[in-house]
Amino acid sequence: MAEGSNGRRRFSDKWGKHELDVLAVLSSAFPQWLTSRQIAQRVKAYADSYGELADQAAKAAFAKQFQRDRAKLAAMGIAIESRQPEYSSKSEGQDFASYRLQLGDEPRVRLRFEQEDLPVLATANYLARSMSISSSSQQQVQQTSRTAPRVPQTPIPGLGLDSIAPGLGTQTIPDNLVKVIDSRRFAATVDVDGEHINVAYTDSDDLAMFVLEHPGATIVSPQEAVDAFHRRLDAATRFVLADSSRNDVDQNEQSEQGDQPSEPGDPEFLDSQQKKPSAFQTGSEVDRRLRLMLFLSAHLGEEFSLAELAERFIGHAKSEDELKKYVTVIHKDINTLTTVSDDGEMAGSQFFDIDWSLLDAEGIVSATNSLGLERLAGISQQYLSMLTASMSYLAHAPLLPDKERSQAQSLYLRLRQHVKPGETPWLSLTGYETEPRSFSVVRRAISTSSLLDMEYTDGAGRTRRKLVAPAKIFVDEGVYYVAVWTDVESAAPEDLARFVAKDTTINKATGKPRIWQVLRLARIEHADLVEPTNPVEIPDAPVSELRQWSFDNGTAAVFITDQEDLNFVKALQGAKVEPCGEGEKVHLTVVSDSWFVAFCIAHARHITAVAPETLRSMITVRAERELSLGHDNVED
Repeated sequence: MAEGSNGRRRFSDKWGKHELDVLAVLSSAFPQWLTSRQIAQRVKAYADSYGELADQAAKAAFAKQFQRDRAKLAAMGIAIESRQPEYSSKSEGQDFASYRLQLGDEPRVRLRFEQEDLPVLATANYLARSMSISSSSQQQVQQTSRTAPRVPQTPIPGLGLDSIAPGLGTQTIPDNLVKVIDSRRFAATVDVDGEHINVAYTDSDDLAMFVLEHPGATIVSPQEAVDAFHRRLDAATRFVLADSSRNDVDQNEQSEQGDQPSEPGDPEFLDSQQKKPSAFQTGSEVDRRLRLMLFLSAHLGEEFSLAELAERFIGHAKSEDELKKYVTVIHKDINTLTTVSDDGEMAGSQFFDIDWSLLDAEGIVSATNSLGLERLAGISQQYLSMLTASMSYLAHAPLLPDKERSQAQSLYLRLRQHVKPGETPWLSLTGYETEPRSFSVVRRAISTSSLLDMEYTDGAGRTRRKLVAPAKIFVDEGVYYVAVWTDVESAAPEDLARFVAKDTTINKATGKPRIWQVLRLARIEHADLVEPTNPVEIPDAPVSELRQWSFDNGTAAVFITDQEDLNFVKALQGAKVEPCGEGEKVHLTVVSDSWFVAFCIAHARHITAVAPETLRSMITVRAERELSLGHDNVED
């Protein structure tokens, strides 16, 4: 084991963690640019192996190792930028690139968080990082597949948040939320009612479904997603009746769809895609030391016990023996971060000066003399904007329990004070929409026993008006619905009586009319409270009964696919599937016409025929309407 001139170990030889040495070199030199040769000379681990880079093999070995260490730091959120300097005679004909830390032009934001904030903060950070990582990985994939979606100007997450919220990495993210987020591996920008939303989605069918379920929404970028949506709309206009000749359908669809480009979600696309990096949590030994290093950089001169640091950066110990082990690990980390190399000319890893007497006598860490690493502590303005958007989304989407949602709302109000007006992006996950605009007024109508004069969009995209009595709001698979009672004729004011449309559909189980209507809340475009002239008696009905009622009174529908064993068919509950030519004929009961319209258009690449004619006509009308509205955004 190598010893330094002061008797301390050189950790880079023992542990092989070159990236910490690299960070020390670049941090101490900032804002100066360092060439490859200068880095190789100053980092002890490189210099021992590659010397003065005298031959081509040594240069190649150094370049490979340095880029590997650079990538590790980038994955942790510490970016190293590069540039190509002008030719210099001193380089002996070699034009080395130069590097420095990428710190940005704006100072980092430092906030204080309480221990009870950490679970929700960690969840929001996971969502924000996932959106960021998804976008950055898409840009890498673009080199091999031009169809990869991408969101411009998405921030790269950093470890700065850990430096001001220690213990964040030890929090547990709910498994169900992790599955929801991780399954949506692509991102696009969608205009919804004049607001640009960053939407995370699973595949192009999934994104098309999101757009169609939000009337008036259009895809802004990337162009590949716009083109994929256009192809679905175009295919939907050519649907034939399911009762038509199967052979004709086969020939037409195969000639039109045989050479379709690969899209996100296609097997061949996914095979070429790099695996999405996992979200940062506790991570490896070097991850922990980086977070500890940034935390101490942000709190120079302050005192922390080893036990406190152990709980923050490793986790809560279940016993005294386990706590001792954690304390020993943290003590070892402190030694690592204050180790110097043999030669003062070589940049060692002495990030701090430590009050050793205080540490040895009382187990308290007090660091001073950072190498300028405090510049990395805190949150960048760009990432703070994404974190704020993630917190807002969690406060208004059905992904967290009510208590955590309330806490997310409180944290959102705190975070947005540090974000410039208009710079907080909107984001969404497909299938988990935020509370729609009409949520507040509908809930108020329910609590005050008022009628609701509402305008809503039907499956063909047409606006209708109806006077109803809202009874319940519920969430089904991440989507908000409202159950309304339509028998309000006796309570309707005279001037609104013409908007009463009592639903007299017969319940198949009881043979009696059921006056309920279940409506997706996001389809309510406008709603006003109306005071009833008489009280409305609304029978109590559990959500399960309302769903069953909707199913009992649904529409029998059929569609034909061009292939067998398609995943979107397998996911349909209650569908009956039979072979049909090279594809399948799918029978199902449609609860919502508007849902079926969106579903068929979203999967139009593999659907060739639809029945009944009423639904096919609604699909055609909606597809042609979307094409007329969005043709300017599509490249032919």
